Amino acid sequence: MASQVEVDTQRKNYPKKKRLLYQELQELPGTCDVIALSKMSKVRATQLMTIRKKFRNEIKIRVIKNRVAQRAFEKLSNRPGLDYLSKELEGQCALLFTNISPFKLNLIFDKNKVFLPAKGGDIATKDIVIPAGNTGISPGPVLSEFKEANVSTKIDQGTIWVGKDTVVVRSGSIISQKLASLMSKLNIKPIEAGISISFAIAEGLVLKENDLRINLAEYMEELTRSFHEAVSLAIETSYPTVETITHLLVRAYQNATALATDSGYVSPDSVQFVLVRANANGQIIANQVKKSGYIPQ
Repeated sequence: MASQVEVDTQRKNYPKKKRLLYQELQELPGTCDVIALSKMSKVRATQLMTIRKKFRNEIKIRVIKNRVAQRAFEKLSNRPGLDYLSKELEGQCALLFTNISPFKLNLIFDKNKVFLPAKGGDIATKDIVIPAGNTGISPGPVLSEFKEANVSTKIDQGTIWVGKDTVVVRSGSIISQKLASLMSKLNIKPIEAGISISFAIAEGLVLKENDLRINLAEYMEELTRSFHEAVSLAIETSYPTVETITHLLVRAYQNATALATDSGYVSPDSVQFVLVRANANGQIIANQVKKSGYIPQ
């Protein structure tokens, strides 16, 4: 075991910046509801600065040394999920301390993403399409690049035209250097860059990247459908709410009017329907009598 003198010497030689970060990482988890982890690959410094400036009072962002964070979190047994978060610290990471829901954080960051040209070795996050139309590129050696990518082309008015929309890379596939070069010439920027939440702990829950991905359009569609189904059920069961009371009153009025009409009960609301029905019934009786040979005098 190291002597106390050796331990004190190590502490003195430990960089001040790391010592302050270590202390801060022990304090910050107790000040917020949400701790989120972001992998910093393909994150531009300007994007990080923009987020920091825009949300400086709501989100504390710390770009960390993984080992420093892991050692700091080892001392915090009162925050559930930190041990799981520590295991996710690989590569260049940033920790975010906030009271904003991690789902909302992802939506905020999605709005601040940019698209970058691809490089050889990048992985496509979705199918990449070279669209049909005029590329504006003059014929030359580049034609072989189109051919290698299985993109049909033709020459028209001195430029290369793509014959039809062509998927050149499927989602999850590696983008080759030659294809990246071709897409750059076509000004196709398929690589999303920006902050995204890879892992989060909130209200005792451990949330992974897939848990935090919300398709807002689908979510809104599901909420709308659920709302309409709930209103329909409430109307069928005659359950009064702010949303159903108008429908229930209209249905009750229609049912009451129909009952009054069927029973011949005359009221200001039913008199017109009662008279119409009485006239119709009279006509039916008259026709039946006429068929029996009765001729009115």
